[in-house]
Order: sequence, then structure tokens, then C-alpha cells
Amino acid sequence: MFGFGLEIGIDLGTASVLAFKKNEGIILKEPSVVALDRNTGKVLSVGEEARQMLGRTPGNIVAIRPLKDGVISDYDVTEKMLRHFINKTCGKRRFFKPKIIICVPSGVTEVEKRAVIDATIEAGGGKTFLIEEPIAAAIGAGLDISKPDGNMIIDIGGGTTDIAVISLGGIVVSNSIKVAGDKFDYAIMKYMKKTHNLLIGERTAEDLKINIGTASVRSKSIQMECRGRDLITGLPKTISVTSEEMAEALSEETNDICDAVHTVLEKTPPELAADISSRGIVMTGGGSLLTNLNKLLEKRTGIPTYIAEDAISCVAKGTGKSLNHLSSLEKNMISNSKMNSRKW
Repeated sequence: MFGFGLEIGIDLGTASVLAFKKNEGIILKEPSVVALDRNTGKVLSVGEEARQMLGRTPGNIVAIRPLKDGVISDYDVTEKMLRHFINKTCGKRRFFKPKIIICVPSGVTEVEKRAVIDATIEAGGGKTFLIEEPIAAAIGAGLDISKPDGNMIIDIGGGTTDIAVISLGGIVVSNSIKVAGDKFDYAIMKYMKKTHNLLIGERTAEDLKINIGTASVRSKSIQMECRGRDLITGLPKTISVTSEEMAEALSEETNDICDAVHTVLEKTPPELAADISSRGIVMTGGGSLLTNLNKLLEKRTGIPTYIAEDAISCVAKGTGKSLNHLSSLEKNMISNSKMNSRKW
């Protein structure tokens, strides 16, 4: 029968959504963007096709990112987006609702957790569990979190940076700050406006971040052409931007992340701190790929800092792997049955 026994894990990120299907692996990776018709409210496209429309739509079409800082900012659009991705992952024809584990940042409130569960159920999900992103990221990065050893994970996504010390399958100390990939983009946009009088869009800022962005000055300078609108003449303009300028543009945001990591280390019990000092810090998420960010953290903390293999997919992989261990992880997760009295 269609849909029987379906179990999926979803990394519901501010920038992108990844879905992991049990026994199949990651089968979906799309930007968290929805294009809507303003007049009818009808969904025109979701994911990569909608992302191409950002900043380029006519008056009656709007491209929306329904998640902000790791949480739902537009409930209705999030529900429509989730419905699209669940149908794409599980198929529209199914007699049984899929069991879903979905990720949330470590610092979300009960109200925000409830919003994620409700949106998932409304979108066609069955029994829904929440797992905190640092736990999922650690599992996806291949760390054995079940032992009484200290593991430190830094997950830098689109909306939030989650920092956690994990031992015995649970979070001992954590911190979640709203400084991550999106803030990097806005910092670059702000810098270009202030320094070069050039107005650029989010996609251009993201291209600069990916291609020449850096947390500290590179050993060899690189540059890239940047196109935007000159704020003085109002005309299109192209300039050359260097990696040194990107380091300057992103300095405030990267320092905020370093400070947050320092705060977590200060609160870590000494035995676990000793483990972290010898094992090192593991970084996951797309934001961790910013050039030299791991070296900057290593310099600030004095602890070896590594970027996990396939860092972008770690949370989704960890969510998927946790499908095999629901009984042991359940004590650290919140399900819809715990948050309300619905029967499933």
C-alpha cells in the first residue's frame, strides 16, 4: 500500500530544506523559498525555481522566505511549503501519514516548537517529533554522543548558529544566536552600500560570500566583479571587490560567533572541557564553510576546530539516522503527542 511505514527526517532550515528518507538517504535539497500570487494567494513555485525569482518578480508575484532566524515567521506559507516537500518526498497518493522527525534550533520557545509541529501536521505529516539541531548535527557528523564524553558542535545555518556541548546523548550547555549565513549576506550588502555606494541584492551578496568571503585575511588575495546600482547616479555599475574587504565586512558577525563559543566554553564543566580540548570542536552547516572561520575559532579558543565532512547535510543526515533510534532518543525529543492530547 502506498505510504505504509514511511519515515522521513526534515532539516527545516531558514535558507534550505533537506529531507532524508529512511533506507534511501537524502532525497530532497531545496531552498526555503515560496513564490505566491499576491491576488489569489496561490503557490506558483517552491524551492529552487522560487529562489530564482527573489528580487526579480513583477508586482503581482512575491517570493517569500517563510522562515526567519530558524523559526516560522509566516505560518500559512510554511505549511504550503512543507506540504509541497512532503508530497515530493512521499508521493501524493498515500494511505498512511508519514512519521516525521523535524529539526529546530536549540533556543526555540515552546510556542515556536508548537508552530513547527502544527505546520507539519497540517501539511500532511503523521506523528511528528522535534529534535534539536546540535544533536542532529553531531549524529550526522559521525560523533558518538551516547558515551559520557564531551563533544562540542557548532552548527552555522542560514538563520541561527547553534553551539552545544553534548554528552550521554543530551545537551549539557548550549547557546543559540541569530547570527549565521543570512547575517553574513546582510553584512556584505551593508558594507557595499557604505563603502562603495553600491546597492546589491541578497543573491549577489551570497555569491560574494561563497566565492571570496573569508573570516580572516587570506594568504593570497582574490577578487571578484560585483554588479549593482550606483546610489549616486542611480545607474548600473560594476566594481571589483577583494577578499580583504570581505574579511572587513564580516568581522562583526564572525566575532559574535567566536564570543558565543567562548561563552559556552566558560559554562562547560571542567571534565567535559578537558574532553573538548583533546577531541577538538566540530563545525557543521553551510555557514561553517566560510573560508578561515575554523582557523579564526581555533585562534580565539586555542582548541583544534574541524569542519565536518559534507557539512551542509550533517543535520539532515543526523535527523535521518535518528529515525533508527527513536526509542533511545525520544527522551530528548518533543513529539506532538507530548504537546497536545491528540490520539494517533
